[in-house]
Amino acid sequence: MTEQTARTSEQSVTTGYAPVNGMRMYYEVHGAGGTPLLLLHGGLFDIDQQFGALLPHLSHGRQVVATDFQGHGRTDDVDRPLTAAGLASDVIGLLDHLGLAQVDVFGFSIGGAVGLHLAIRHPERVRRLVVSSVSFHPDGDRGENTEAVAEMTVDMIAGTPMEAAYRSKSPHPDRLQDLLTKLSHFDEGFGGWSDDDVRGISAPTLITVGDCDMVRLEHAVRFLQLRGGDVNGDFEGVPSSQLAVFPGTTHFFGLSRTAMVVDAVTTFLDTEPAPATVPG
Repeated sequence: MTEQTARTSEQSVTTGYAPVNGMRMYYEVHGAGGTPLLLLHGGLFDIDQQFGALLPHLSHGRQVVATDFQGHGRTDDVDRPLTAAGLASDVIGLLDHLGLAQVDVFGFSIGGAVGLHLAIRHPERVRRLVVSSVSFHPDGDRGENTEAVAEMTVDMIAGTPMEAAYRSKSPHPDRLQDLLTKLSHFDEGFGGWSDDDVRGISAPTLITVGDCDMVRLEHAVRFLQLRGGDVNGDFEGVPSSQLAVFPGTTHFFGLSRTAMVVDAVTTFLDTEPAPATVPG
């Protein structure tokens, strides 16, 4: 592994590659302090595109670890389909490489699916969980986004920031169509998590969704209910799992309202739920 450290006016940033499951997995470590926060981006994105505007705020007073998934950003690809289980295995390898026994997790879309897998299958590694714009079961999705990804070709994204970022960062810039094809089959054959799986998550969970997201709002509410939310907090106290709905927000721009996202995420990570304010 080669590690490089750059210092900005406020904090140091360490970058490196971890040898994980036959790949060189790119990662960055920003800031210091507290329980490390692990950032997991969505499909066709990378650290910079997904979290670039959020990182300076999220890493203020805490350590933040961000990584590029298999075939994304600066991480190379391997002869393996893209699945939440496979990517979660990569993440566990990265955490072990960095010596991190437990982290907070913030995942968007595919990254949220990976976060869910970690919380359900590796609960000891996740202190708190933030899952954004992701369903726990396919029936929670509207479907149009999945269909669009299934039909995506390099020509369709020519000239976009995603194409430019891939070609400038990837160790194999000529394999963009391979990535698009793998994304079109993401988690193929996986039927989703059961209600009991979701109920059994030990980590307090923040669910975020756009009000015009690919994830149905009623599904996000069901997600919250399974996590112990949707109660009268004045009488019962604020549950440890919560829901944030960002207005005027689509799936593609799910984290674009930086101030709202930072406030929701950092408040959830740093604040204990409020007790009941009305005597029972």
